[in-house]
Amino acid sequence: MLQADDPPLVLASQSTARAALLHAAGLRFEVRPARIDEAAIKDACRAEGLDPADAALTLAEMKAQRIRDADALVIGADQLLVCDGAWFDKPADAAMARAHLQALQGRPHTLVTAVVCRRGGRTIWQHVATPRLHMRPLSGAFLDAYLATEGDAILSCVGAYRLEGRGIHLFDRIEGEHSAILGLPLLPLLGFLRQHGVLGG
Repeated sequence: MLQADDPPLVLASQSTARAALLHAAGLRFEVRPARIDEAAIKDACRAEGLDPADAALTLAEMKAQRIRDADALVIGADQLLVCDGAWFDKPADAAMARAHLQALQGRPHTLVTAVVCRRGGRTIWQHVATPRLHMRPLSGAFLDAYLATEGDAILSCVGAYRLEGRGIHLFDRIEGEHSAILGLPLLPLLGFLRQHGVLGG
């Protein structure tokens, strides 16, 4: 048995990358995007003095809480990019994407990636991964070509890059689990699902 029929799994995220990771691992699940005001929640977390890990966990948990299904095991996830103490959001347009890349180039940054599992109205597991990425210096000509090639696709990505695609060209060193960089710490999640009896051991 790879996956039990009960409980059903629900991914409370509209991220195609997270869904692709679960699909590639052979899991059966339903996608139900949770609508929350991420910007307002981040602002509140900053105002309360929460560190990035607690802020990412708060966002992941609020996504999972939005799914009202007593029978399902709900997976919520979120990710913050932190560079020298500054939090980066998804770029609103190409000009902001360029500004983000110019700020990140030649420097390391951390992707604080949180995942929360809830069932029966309570959180039963949570985990935070902190992969670290080192972006190489980027020439103006390369930035022009990269932004033109990627187009609006990078506007849905914090940091303005898709590591599973052409974004890999931006880096000279990466530390951490690849799936966590894409938005879901898959190995810890699979370990929890085995312990919880959702997956066979």
